[in-house]
Amino acid sequence: MPALFVLAQVVLAEARRGAAAADPPGRVPAVIVFGDSTADTGNNNFIQTMARGNHAPYGRDFAGGVATGRFSNGRLPADFVSEALGLPPSVPAYLDPGHTIHHLATGVSFASAGAGLDNMTAQIPSAMTLSEQIDHFRRYTARLRRAKGQAAAHHITTHALYIFSIGASDFLQNYLIFPARGYRYTLPEYEAYLVGAAEAALRAVHGLGARAFRVVGLPPLGCLPLERAMNLPRPTGESNEVYNVVARSFNSRLRGLVAKLNWELPGARLAYVDQYGLMSAMIAKPWEYGFENSVQGCCGTGYVETGVLCSLDSALTCDNADKYVFFDAVHPSERAYKIIAGAILNATSTRRFP
Repeated sequence: MPALFVLAQVVLAEARRGAAAADPPGRVPAVIVFGDSTADTGNNNFIQTMARGNHAPYGRDFAGGVATGRFSNGRLPADFVSEALGLPPSVPAYLDPGHTIHHLATGVSFASAGAGLDNMTAQIPSAMTLSEQIDHFRRYTARLRRAKGQAAAHHITTHALYIFSIGASDFLQNYLIFPARGYRYTLPEYEAYLVGAAEAALRAVHGLGARAFRVVGLPPLGCLPLERAMNLPRPTGESNEVYNVVARSFNSRLRGLVAKLNWELPGARLAYVDQYGLMSAMIAKPWEYGFENSVQGCCGTGYVETGVLCSLDSALTCDNADKYVFFDAVHPSERAYKIIAGAILNATSTRRFP
């Protein structure tokens, strides 16, 4: 078994101890998630949108082979984080009526596939905006107080681990490919606008009690299979380095925001997660992580299929998604997500205590 993959498994297995050390005190009572399709565990199933993953071949490696709405063949990073912290092995979607507040007390996802830091991004596929996700969190805290009592609800919200995984859609569906915002903002201006939106969101959630945050950076956008296929006139399979430069530039600003808020928000412990570096390593040398293919997705031809297109090309879908870094043309496979979960768990806060 490749050495780096073994190391990733060891890191994940020891994550509970590492997370406790990074975010004292005591056991993390819940994992609370905001974001896009990398974090949506099924919310979009319950709103009027085409951005849904509740159909085959999604979910084929999930427990029971159920397509839950996750854009993956199995679980997402938040699910693995929850399990590693001794919580349930999957994080429920807030809008799923099958979950009571007692189910949601140990973890909940407010994420919506297609959402962005820019609320306009979510309007394109009719997803939940980030502002709406935070409104749902506000209602969630009130429900917790009614169900658990003030003290228990306070403990959950202040000691939970909060994951923000969002931002790729802002560039891919709102600026670079379909330049809805490109007519109003230069690229540096739009990056600054998005970082401002991220700051407002993090401050709002902190104001509602959150303290421990993991802020996930963008992946190498130009190396997603879909962007490789669209990278004309260059040969199919070559990464779009312009998109990668954009991702690195934004991530640099995001990392700076995390450092800033660690100084300014009382009691906050924010950690930036370098998804770009990790994904770049998996893409460049997939064999070192136990993968065989990092250029195509498992679904269909592997270059253009995502969402409903995956179901249309199901006959072409690969037999073993564990061999692929990507499951569809945009989203990582469950095995890749598990490695990303390890990075989330072991990210350390830049906060400096007196």
